[in-house]
Amino acid sequence: MSHTKLVIGASGFLGSHIARQLVDAGEDVRVLIRTTSSTRAIADLNLDVRYGDIFDDDSLRSAMAGCDVVYYCVVDARPWLRDPAPMYRTNVEGLRHVLDAALRANLTRFVFTSSIATIGLVKDGLADEQMPNNWLGVGGDYVRSRVEAENLVLQYHRDNGLPAVAMCVANTYGSGDYLPTPHGGLVAAAVRGKLPFYVKGAVAEVVGIDDAARALILAGERSRPGERYIVSERFLSAKEIYETACAAVDVEPPRYGVPLWAMSAMGTVAKLVARVRNKDTRFTPLSVRLMHVMSPLDHSKAVDELGWNPQPATEAIAEAARFYCGRERGVVHQSHALGSGGGCNST
Repeated sequence: MSHTKLVIGASGFLGSHIARQLVDAGEDVRVLIRTTSSTRAIADLNLDVRYGDIFDDDSLRSAMAGCDVVYYCVVDARPWLRDPAPMYRTNVEGLRHVLDAALRANLTRFVFTSSIATIGLVKDGLADEQMPNNWLGVGGDYVRSRVEAENLVLQYHRDNGLPAVAMCVANTYGSGDYLPTPHGGLVAAAVRGKLPFYVKGAVAEVVGIDDAARALILAGERSRPGERYIVSERFLSAKEIYETACAAVDVEPPRYGVPLWAMSAMGTVAKLVARVRNKDTRFTPLSVRLMHVMSPLDHSKAVDELGWNPQPATEAIAEAARFYCGRERGVVHQSHALGSGGGCNST
């Protein structure tokens, strides 16, 4: 008997790609989204669309009825918030409602989208899933909320038998990033000629969005409940990311590298100005710190246990660049010449 797959948060970047791959595989797919959510990324798919909220226990119960696997892709990723309460409410308290509903459903897997921010730092070599987070004092409330969320999921497995797994996903790149994500927005700015500099020393673990979605789907089939899996393909500098993206659309990459200490100083000023204006700002010392704090990661567990075979993330970054340029051409007529330091190529 075929069971339904439920994607919670299917309007987002990762969730929409999971839904699409499941539909393409012939699965019966249901999604739970808010009435205010954009359906642009999934509008062409044959889906059972349910509307509700992660705090609405009745809608959660109804959405999970008859499902065997739930893919949970909801996160508030705003580390710059001065008041972190809304972030904790979504990332921890909302998740608790979902986990309680999952306990009452007859699931074979609950696949939780966690973050590589939950992985600990190492002095040498590669960090893996055995390393618990050891930098909460550095990562701020966003990282703390993500660690609390992952711990909660794994606690529900240990204490209540929920067949849950935590997928520690890196920065994702590829087409269909409509919002876009914060890291995707920087690539979009670079290929449009609106990012004059990069941050020297900024590094990130990266993975293609299609590969990330595939990893979560494989986890729904083959993972060991109670385990963490790193979903990342490689470790790149910000300079390498922008050079890869800009080369894909034949645009000059950002030329000037600003050192981390200078960015942190500017972030401090921006934070003070925002405080005076009683507003949030994305540019803070914490946001700069998160650009370089992570260790390189070992994703071999996902390869060995799930049969995951990710493609080079550089290909996904190039695909993302072409997607952002395609959107730019759809809105504004391109007038920048090739190699002029301007925006996306129009030819």
